[in-house]
Order: sequence, then structure tokens, then C-alpha cells
Amino acid sequence: MRDSACFLLAAIITSVVILPAAGEVHSDEIWPMSAWKQASPDEMGMDAAVLGRAREYALTGGGSGSVVRHGQVVMRWGDQKQRYDLKSSTKAIGVTAVGLALKDSKFKGLNEPAKKYHPGFGIPPESNADTGWLDKITLFHLATQTAGFDKPGGYTKLLFEPGTKWSYSDGGPNWLAECVTLVYGKDLNTLMFERVFGPIGIKASDLTWRNNAYRAKEIDSIKRREFGSGISANVDAMARIGYLYLRQGKWQGKQIIPDGFVDMVRVVPEAVRGLAVVKKESYFNASDHYGLLWWNNADGTMANVPRDAYWSWGLYDSLIVVIPSLDIVASRAGKSLNKESNANYKSIEPFIEPIVLSVKSESSRAVQPYPSSAVIKDFKWAPVETIARKASGSDNWPITWADDDNLYTAYGDGWGFEPKTKEKLSLGIAKIIGSPPDFKGVNIRTKSGERTGQGAKGAKAGGMLCVDGVLYMLVRNIGNSQIAWSKDHGKTWMWCDWKFTVSFGCPTFLNFGKNYAGARDEFVYIYSPDSDSAYKPADRMVMARVAKDKIREQGGYEFFKGLGGADKPVWTKDISDRGAVFINPGKCYRSGISYNAGLKRYLWCQTIYGSDDMRFKGGLGIFDGPEPWGPWTTAYYMEDWDVGPGETSSFPTKWMSSDGTTCCLLFSGDDCFSLRKGVFQD
Repeated sequence: MRDSACFLLAAIITSVVILPAAGEVHSDEIWPMSAWKQASPDEMGMDAAVLGRAREYALTGGGSGSVVRHGQVVMRWGDQKQRYDLKSSTKAIGVTAVGLALKDSKFKGLNEPAKKYHPGFGIPPESNADTGWLDKITLFHLATQTAGFDKPGGYTKLLFEPGTKWSYSDGGPNWLAECVTLVYGKDLNTLMFERVFGPIGIKASDLTWRNNAYRAKEIDSIKRREFGSGISANVDAMARIGYLYLRQGKWQGKQIIPDGFVDMVRVVPEAVRGLAVVKKESYFNASDHYGLLWWNNADGTMANVPRDAYWSWGLYDSLIVVIPSLDIVASRAGKSLNKESNANYKSIEPFIEPIVLSVKSESSRAVQPYPSSAVIKDFKWAPVETIARKASGSDNWPITWADDDNLYTAYGDGWGFEPKTKEKLSLGIAKIIGSPPDFKGVNIRTKSGERTGQGAKGAKAGGMLCVDGVLYMLVRNIGNSQIAWSKDHGKTWMWCDWKFTVSFGCPTFLNFGKNYAGARDEFVYIYSPDSDSAYKPADRMVMARVAKDKIREQGGYEFFKGLGGADKPVWTKDISDRGAVFINPGKCYRSGISYNAGLKRYLWCQTIYGSDDMRFKGGLGIFDGPEPWGPWTTAYYMEDWDVGPGETSSFPTKWMSSDGTTCCLLFSGDDCFSLRKGVFQD
């Protein structure tokens, strides 16, 4: 069935796929030992003249700097060994210790109250106790500048209830530093040299951490350090720290801090985005581009800089800049570039932008969020004129392969297949019989499943799945999403009496083969943008799993937290501790994911959010990974596909060739049930 006429066009489509031999390891990562390897900008695909503009601007404030691409230094200036007072870049370096505490389970999660780890937390001044807010302040609040402490690094008053505003502070991060100190019972300087600085090649002559300048020198007879300020370092040490983050917390094969923690650091948490900013005249819209004590470009404030860029930022414009999509780290320290001494990105944009614009290679300039796939080297589409389109005026189309060998799908804001329904439905059910080009779509009328309402006002399906002969449907736009199921192939539906009310605003199921055949394990996996809404793009995707016999039970769900030792997934029952399974700042939108058994890869199709009407114009990304949680690489990424991608897409597993190299993409472009063939190999 899967090798049917769906693949007649394979002969006119060519591409290449390289499959690694069993046990073969592909790695081109370069690690600095006592010194960095060096390369010319041209060798690393960069324009030396354009890159030179970044150095020239940096030198208006004197000092030193370096730019690293693909693990090799392409440009340096100034004394590489001179230490500079990094001021608030200490925050970004210091928060690394929080990653250690999470890795070691010293902290169970960032949503725990700070007082759990610090009995004297928040006092003095005594007036803070009178607010009733101290018990509400979490480690997360301290790490995101939302705890409410005033700016100075000493003992400061609370300005507002935690989580309600964003306010730049040294005092809040300093309380966080004390929490880490107390759970380890160790000087943070010693801890960091043992666990982080030493292993990545930073020596005591490269980096120093002064005694606390605002509070007593010791806490519980342990030296007290600050996160607010206090580290002096040379640009080589700064670059090594940036490179640790660029490599997702790993160094020479050893996971020093959790990759999930790095993912938390570099994006804007949903709970922070859009909060009112205290002293907006100095910090502008900081809550739209601030992560865990690192700044970022998630909101696109720097128009020519990738949204995945993030950086430390201290007084005098000490910077550790990390740009994952371009595989770049840059470090700079010296005198101030920012004459206004505020958080206006225009003061550092002339440094970061030329670094980005210097990249010449077309694949990198496309700013794909993950490196190119080592398995799928190319992907070729059938000609536009061969696209099959049916059910005009209807979109969505999540799909699953059921036990009766038919595909079951759902459409939105339309009338389905011919003969169309008389009433426009926000949620309708359909069955697909056969395979392209000779397939037939049949509407399934169901009072218990159908819904009405246009756009966000109407319930719509985000995911379909068949397990043990039962159809399951993930439905969005109902605050936030809900699960329904049918035991008679879509004729009647029952609905769970609970909903996902935190995140999971546009969830979809991972599909395997017929009736869930070939599943990895006994779990069902769900993915969604980390947003309450299906209409707002997110910075990251999140993931949940549930035993396949407990899909209807709210208590059965666990949420992906990140990767632990040996890259094994860590799961949590607490949805507030969810981590990112995928990151693409400002562009995580609707998607569909399925397992390609022939290639042994998970294929995740994502509409790339943009300003155009995506039914007719927009981008498409296809990402592949060896496990449901990745690690993800980019199989295909085009921000302006040659046809409108629609708002959702997926590869139905029934229409994959047995060797996995030929597939049919189902997408909702032109408001239709649209099919286009694609080939992964000759």
C-alpha cells in the first residue's frame, strides 16, 4: 500500500541521503585546549572586511575581544590575557552555578520558593517581611529579574509582588547566589573552578571573583560571592564560557550543565514576556528579551541579528555573545560603548550586527535554528504543478493511520470534502480512503464531534491519533486544549472532563504506523508551542508523554524537562517545570510530527511564522532527530517556500515508502487538503 501510486513522481525528483554506519559517530566539533585553533574569516565563510567593522566599533571603547566560529578564532584584538571588571556579565556567568545545582538535584526546580534554601532570605530590611511576598518568591523570580528587589546589591526593599513586573536588580541575583552557596556549603568560586572553569580551561590567572562588596564577607562561615557583579576575566575566559553555552553545556563529551538549563537561559520565559518594566526609560522593553540573567534578541529588536542570539551584558559593555544558528561566539571587554549607560540595544548593535552580516555561506544566512542534518543531506520536492488539492476552503488537517487502514483527519473553518457540508464548521471530521493520486476524502458527520465558530472563536483539532482502534483528537481554542476520543472511527465522540490550561495551546500527537504500530515504547507523545494560544508564535516547543492506556487521565501526563546524563530525557509531573524540546525564538508555531521507520528518524514539520498570510505565502521547516526529543537537526528550512505552506503540515506515515526515502507532505496551503511528494534520496 505504501509503495503505491503516491510515489510515481519519485523518478523525476533527485536528492541525496547519507546514512551513518552502525556505531559511527559524526562530529566536527573543535574544542580549545590550552589555546584556540585559528582560521581566517574566509576559511570560516565570513567576510573579513565586514567582520572588521565589529572590531573597529569595539575599539572605540578600547579593550580586547575575539570572534570564534566553528570552534576556531577568526579575529582578535587587544591583550587577550588582560582581565577586565565585567560588572553585570557576572550575572550570566554566575547563573551557571544554578545549572550545576539543577544537575546535582540540589535544586529540584526553579519554581521552588527561595526560602526553602535560605532561611534568612529577603531580610534585612525587616519591612520586606511585612509585605507578605517573601514566601512567594521563587528561584525563577530571582533568575529573571521578576522577584521585586530594588537595584542595589545590598539588602534592598521589595518594590512589587513577585512575578508582576520586571525590574533590573543586583540584589535579587545576589540572593540567588546565596541560595546556591548554602545548598552546596561551599564558596562559589571554589565550586565553579572545580566544576566549570577548570574543566573548560580557565585558570585563576584568567578569572577572579572578588569578595562580596555589599554584604558580610561570609554566610554560615562560607565566603559569600555575588551574582550581581564581582567577576574580572580576560576575553579568552569569556569566549570559553560562551562556547560552553554554544555547545549546550557540553565540553569534550562531558555534560557540565544540563542542556535543558541552557535552553531556559537563552529564551524569554512565557511568564516574563510583556511584563511591565520598572524604569522603562532606562530598560525599555527588557521583559521581551531577557532570559535567565542573559539578554537575547528573541523579539527581533535587532532586525539583522538572528532571534536565537543571546549575550551577557555588563557596565562598560562587557559582552559574551552566543549565536547558535551561526555557530558563533564573540567576547568583548574594555571601556563603555554605551554613553547613555542604559539598556538600549542600539549601543551594542554596531558590534553584534557586523559579525552576523559577515557570514557569507547561504545555508547559515538562512538562519536555520539547528545544524544541518548528517542523515538527510538534501530534500527535493515534486514540481508545484503536481500538487494535489482537495477540500478547498478548509484547513488544519492533522491526520492518523487507523486500524481499518484508512486515514482519519480533521478540518477547520470550512466545509470539508465534496459533497461539502451546508454549514461551515470550525471542527469537522473526515476519512481518507486510498493513496495518492487515487485517494478519496469522505466527511464524517458527528454531532458530538463537530464544532462551529470562526478563527480563534471556534474549537479546532491540532492532533489526531489512533491507538488500539480508538481515535484520539487534541482540540485547541477552548482554553487551552482538550482531548476527545472515538471508538467508532469518528462517528461519536466523548470528551475528557479536564483541559491543559497551562501552555499546550496548539498541541499535536506524534504518529507512528498503522494503529500506532512500530511505536518506540508504550507512551504517547504530545508537542506544542509553549503558549496558551494557537495564534501567537512562541520561542520554544514543549512536550508531554502519557502511557497509551492513560491518555484520558490528567494525572498520567509527564512533561519533558530536559536531557540528563547520557542524553536521557528527564520528565516531571509539574507542568511549571517543563523545559524546551525545541527552540526557534519567535517562530515556534503550528506543526506535525511523525516517525519515518525506513530512515529511523522523527520528522517534525513546522510552519515558520511570518507576517504573510501563511495559507498563500510563508516558510517551512523540517527537522529530524533519532528520538522523540531529538537532538534535532535541520533537514529542510526555507523561510519563503515556493508555495504557501498553510498553517500546519505533516508526513502521513501510510504514505511513506518502505525505505523511508519518498514521502507525501500533507499541508493546508491555499486552504486545501494539499499533497506534495518529496524524496530524500536518488
